[in-house]
Amino acid sequence: MNFELDEQQRDFAASIDAALSAADVPAAVRAWAEGDASPGRKIWFQLGELGVTALMVPERFDGIEAHPVDLVVALERLGRWCVPGPVTESIAVAPVLLAGSAQEADRYPALAAGELIATVAAPPHTPRAVDADTAGLILLAADGQVQDATAGAAHESVDPSRKLFDVNGTGVTHSADTGRAFEFGALGTAAQLIGAAQAMLDMSVDYAKQRSQFGNVIGSYQAIKHKLADVHIAVELARPLVYGAALSLAGRKEEASPDTARDVSAAKVAAGEAALLAARSSLQTHGAIGFTAEHDLSLWLLRVQALRTAWGDPTTHRRRVLEGIS
Repeated sequence: MNFELDEQQRDFAASIDAALSAADVPAAVRAWAEGDASPGRKIWFQLGELGVTALMVPERFDGIEAHPVDLVVALERLGRWCVPGPVTESIAVAPVLLAGSAQEADRYPALAAGELIATVAAPPHTPRAVDADTAGLILLAADGQVQDATAGAAHESVDPSRKLFDVNGTGVTHSADTGRAFEFGALGTAAQLIGAAQAMLDMSVDYAKQRSQFGNVIGSYQAIKHKLADVHIAVELARPLVYGAALSLAGRKEEASPDTARDVSAAKVAAGEAALLAARSSLQTHGAIGFTAEHDLSLWLLRVQALRTAWGDPTTHRRRVLEGIS
């Protein structure tokens, strides 16, 4: 049995990398944090052209209806490039919540094309909606029900590019699989965390090859080598758990693995720990410059802190793992 990504999935990841590498994503993230979403929306339009925003949309509504593994492939790359906006909420969660709604025929095609960006509040673990000021659709989901909502009071996040908003339900409620939507939310943020960890590791390796101290590049010191090797190992151990969780979520609800909650939570915990280790090691490798807002590393450092607690904090997911194995 071969657990490697196939050629089509690798090509898909490469196409995302090619598009985002030319898009100046750090500038878009900074603009998004300042309230200017236009550079970020251009990136979302590109994602729509690549099919990223259509991954979880049913085929009959111009979507791809892709396997969750394909979703992880894409969201890992978006985490790698620190794409602004409600990435997991719009691409992974909203399509699950819209299934069976009266508006699905109107909203799915726009969501698939990247023209409509959605955000979601799903208490108790996700009580506020991220980027509700820029999203074209706000959903409030709880206890098997979902409804349209409007943005309320704004709250600052540890990541300035991820503003949080209270939401107020306004529309008629309809039944939705809010439990499955939560699993996709946790899986999506785990994939983004893996991408962010890999990005910080790559930045640290490149910097270690350039920065000199005591007459030698710091990458030649064993302590630095071991520190970065530890991050590499953590990422490589967490990544299979994320893809394994995607396999648990494959198929219809009635076909899902009974271990889905355990698998998703294990992936979220491992991805969060790998990303946190990558953040700490990146700061130690870069030194004082890594603490400055002007250095791009700061964007990933803040994103990791926000994503670790999005769609369930580490304590919540550790508890679910314990319940799943007991």
